Amino acid sequence: MQKRSALFLVFYLVLFAGFPQAQKRAEDTDENTYQVYLDSAKFHKKTNIAKSIDFIAQAISSLGKNPDKKELGLALTNLGEVYQYHRQYDLAISNFKDAQEANKTFATALLLGNAYIQTRDYSNAAAELHPLEEVRGVVPYQKIELYESLGDVYRGLGESQKAIAYYQEGLKVANKNQVSPKIPDLNSKIADAYAQDNRMEEAESYYGSSLELSSQQAPQRAIQEKEKVADFYNKTNQYDDEIKLRKKSLNEIQSLPRAGAKSARSPIKPDSITAQSINYKIANAYVAQDKYDEAIPYLEKSIKEADSENDLVVQKDATRKLSEVYRDKGNFSKAFETYQKYVAIVDTLYLRKEQEISRASELSREIATGQSRIAGLEKERELSQSKYNLALTEQQLALESNKRQKWIIYSLVFGILLTALAAYFFYRSNKQQQLANNLLALKSLRSQMNPHFIFNALNSVNNYIAKNDERSANRYLSEFSTLMRAVLENSEEDFISLSRELELIELYVKLEHSRFTEKFDYTINIDKQIDAEAFQIPPMLLQPYIENAIWHGLRYKEEKGALSIEIIQKETDLIEIRITDNGIGRKKSKELKTKNQKTQNSRGMQNIKKRVAILNTMYKDQVSVSVKDLNEDASGTQVILTLRKVV
Repeated sequence: MQKRSALFLVFYLVLFAGFPQAQKRAEDTDENTYQVYLDSAKFHKKTNIAKSIDFIAQAISSLGKNPDKKELGLALTNLGEVYQYHRQYDLAISNFKDAQEANKTFATALLLGNAYIQTRDYSNAAAELHPLEEVRGVVPYQKIELYESLGDVYRGLGESQKAIAYYQEGLKVANKNQVSPKIPDLNSKIADAYAQDNRMEEAESYYGSSLELSSQQAPQRAIQEKEKVADFYNKTNQYDDEIKLRKKSLNEIQSLPRAGAKSARSPIKPDSITAQSINYKIANAYVAQDKYDEAIPYLEKSIKEADSENDLVVQKDATRKLSEVYRDKGNFSKAFETYQKYVAIVDTLYLRKEQEISRASELSREIATGQSRIAGLEKERELSQSKYNLALTEQQLALESNKRQKWIIYSLVFGILLTALAAYFFYRSNKQQQLANNLLALKSLRSQMNPHFIFNALNSVNNYIAKNDERSANRYLSEFSTLMRAVLENSEEDFISLSRELELIELYVKLEHSRFTEKFDYTINIDKQIDAEAFQIPPMLLQPYIENAIWHGLRYKEEKGALSIEIIQKETDLIEIRITDNGIGRKKSKELKTKNQKTQNSRGMQNIKKRVAILNTMYKDQVSVSVKDLNEDASGTQVILTLRKVV
């Protein structure tokens, strides 16, 4: 992980600044420049992760070849905090560890422990935090944070008494040193621990203290604590107290200055406290007491406010709850009308989540989370549709049981129509889900260029630099950057023109040949009859086969080998691409591979097969690939790829 983090920073600097410029900047900048970069990174931390990382990379570069350990550790800590804020906890932990290796500090160790807590790795968190108890000369605020974090660890482990003990130690330090912001926080966490241990009286007492103390803090903090205590009242079925407290929160939040409506590009976070969410919770408390008439106005307010704030999640939940309330009141026409609005909101939310996933496709974890959320919404919609249809059918049968036979027939016909409608929605949803899954799979597979090539390419640059061959290093870097930029530009496309693909392949082979000049020569022959612009091909489809030919065929050959790439016109709408090498062959190459190389090669070939299979499913068999040995002794390999014009 440490090597990967370092490689990422080097790669980032190479692409966007260029090695000579970065080296010159590192030699010319001073301590003030380093601090300016860190300050800029902190400024962009919450709003632009790319800029923040870029400034930290420049700060590290400004330290030169022999950086000060303290300054390097501080920069890596800042990088870890950026990742931690954006919930990339694995990367945060890795950078905090690197920072500790460079320069151990109490603050970084505390951050690392908290990052482990956020990933629920409580054993590693405890191992990191307990030694800090012996550190002397720590400022009171950090001591309070240490006790609070240890309390969080033991609450996560289910050891409530130990958690309470640490929270109370932190509370003593906070009271003694008058660290007022931490006092309500710790009272609240002690209450949480008592509630977890099912000691409700003690929990309620500490929640009362936290409420009183938070009222002396900023309005947002007071509202946050009221909502937390209201949640406690909800769990203990104290609905009247819950409603009373949430109404106070509602009055206070409405008196706060408004920041303006949220846009679709910056949706409200699921855990934020808003007027629409409070109205929704008040309505739920009324529903729990079967006070439907009191619940309806709050649900309507929640829907209206959520719509104005573009908060589709609360709008969806409130609309569904309103439909259920109308159903329980026996007003089935209003229930059905409201349910149709709920389905429309779910569709809108579904489309928004697809857009969010598309914008964040470079982060695989966010893609997985978003896709899971979309699948959850889709399942929720299907389940709700089925439940509603079943409830409506049962009610229809109960009402019609005392009527004449013709009304029974009408009910049956109506039930059949509803079933057909549900089947249609299920079919449409499944098709949409299948298309979304295919698109996500293609984006994920397209984004996976072999890190083996990138790593070795950077090693080649390092070799040129070691030999003081600056001209070759600059030339290689320029060509490598061109290839990387083209790969990134094409990463969103299912198909690109054959001419663009051939430009990439020619550049890739040129780079590999410059590294293995003594191992092989290559030729690229294109049939003059072929209109390369007329044919479309999945981007970087040929590269893995060419890489296999070079790395696993020609590289191990004792004498100089040959690589041939031919594009032949077979039919008007069909071409054949042949990748031929006279290397050692697949069988002998397999015997020479390590276990790790076999796994990497297998994964690369599986990705290509998956891409071809998905594209052929979506575009009706456009691409086919076959691989064969050239000679009887299994030496030499030929890959034949046939490509039809995309209609």
